[in-house]
Amino acid sequence: MVFSSLPFLFRFLPILLILYFLPTGFKMFRPWLIAWKNSILLIGSLIFYAWGEPVYIVLMLFSTLVDYSHGMLVNHFKNSSSANGRKKAQLAVLSSVLINLFLLGFFKYSDFLIETINRITGLSLFSPNLPLPIGISFYTFQTMSYTIDVYRGDAKVQKNLIAFGTYVTLFPQLIAGPIVQYKTIADQLTDRKENWDSFSYGIHRFLIGLGKKVLLANTIGLLWDSVRAIPQAELTTLSAWIGIFAFGFQIYFDFSGYSDMAIGLGRMFGFHFLENFNYPYISKSITEFWRRWHISLGTWFREYVYIPLGGNRKGLPLQIRNIIIVWLLTGIWHGADWNFLFWGAYFALLLILEKGFLLRFLSRIPSFFQHCYAVCAIAVGWVIFSFEDMEKGFYYLSAMFGFSDAGFLNRESLYFLTNYGVLFFLLLFGSTPFFARFLPKLLNRIPSGIGMLLEVTAYVLIFLLCTAYLVDATYNPFLYFRF
Repeated sequence: MVFSSLPFLFRFLPILLILYFLPTGFKMFRPWLIAWKNSILLIGSLIFYAWGEPVYIVLMLFSTLVDYSHGMLVNHFKNSSSANGRKKAQLAVLSSVLINLFLLGFFKYSDFLIETINRITGLSLFSPNLPLPIGISFYTFQTMSYTIDVYRGDAKVQKNLIAFGTYVTLFPQLIAGPIVQYKTIADQLTDRKENWDSFSYGIHRFLIGLGKKVLLANTIGLLWDSVRAIPQAELTTLSAWIGIFAFGFQIYFDFSGYSDMAIGLGRMFGFHFLENFNYPYISKSITEFWRRWHISLGTWFREYVYIPLGGNRKGLPLQIRNIIIVWLLTGIWHGADWNFLFWGAYFALLLILEKGFLLRFLSRIPSFFQHCYAVCAIAVGWVIFSFEDMEKGFYYLSAMFGFSDAGFLNRESLYFLTNYGVLFFLLLFGSTPFFARFLPKLLNRIPSGIGMLLEVTAYVLIFLLCTAYLVDATYNPFLYFRF
């Protein structure tokens, strides 16, 4: 879909930027200027989404109108002098949440529920097989957060429909996140300032993300596809570990690459989105991993589910209940299938064990072994996540832990290891803060002019390589179709 049509983005973005910045010189008309920019972004975002999903623009506009009107209702009732104003405001929030969850459930989970009922009961209920609107899990969560924040007083009601529509449809992060809470950019919707430093940083961040996605994630993804296609009887233990590490790197560089591109594009238009990844693979526990991975999703569930349920304030038994609820929801949010539910349950179990005793145990052993535990636990999680056919996933796990008919290694395993060894080395260091810390120090040691030339050359090279890859390659998966 959208990022599998990156060439369209390259044609679309310059036109949008020209229209967006065209009246920038007329700063005396500041209110009119921001209205122009929001209108351009709103129209441009709808065109961008329509490039792959023209029918579902209606759904997005409906969601926008629902939450805009509900936000107005919440604000009106909350500030009214009537005795039951607060209750009416709560009902307006509930109405907004139910409508959003119904849309998400109908389009994302109806087929799964019907198929499950048919399998259990033996019935033959009709399954509509609706195509999933891309990004629906992201923008429904965003719009729900708006009405909740208005009710809580964490954000002011947005009375400008164009500004609110811009927030909902904002194309840089619409398709693959990060999930942008309204309160984090509310002021930026009506008063943001663009400058060359911010714009150049946006270009830098976008190109880094593009390189992550196209040059790293796509390349290592080919290895994962090769390993996954190996017949069960021929899958060795070494190949299984190589394959799941390949998938782990693919999904990290793919998703963090999208997040970097979104943050970079946002900065070009004056928006400051919060970070979504913080080197999760350097974690020493699962608790730490989920503080570093998909930060915006974890923040959303913490603020709108975990804490309202009571969080950790009402004793360990209720905290365990809250963790289970949050992680079952997190799992099913990722996809409408049983493996995602088990994936959420798996991490819920690990987090409960860590809170109960495991973190105390880990703190007493060397850091290296803490890290090994985290990496192995994450790898098992990726197997559950990646195999919708759980029988195949179970066999893959068996092979990883030595129960393989093909033995520990074979010629194919060694081929994978030698052919992709250099790439694994780059991915390993690229998933740590090594380059972020090393490169600035290196550039500071050489004359500024030469450093700038090297930096610009590197970005041009990334852009050219990515463009060549996208033009020539047939393999450019969008892993987040299901969201």
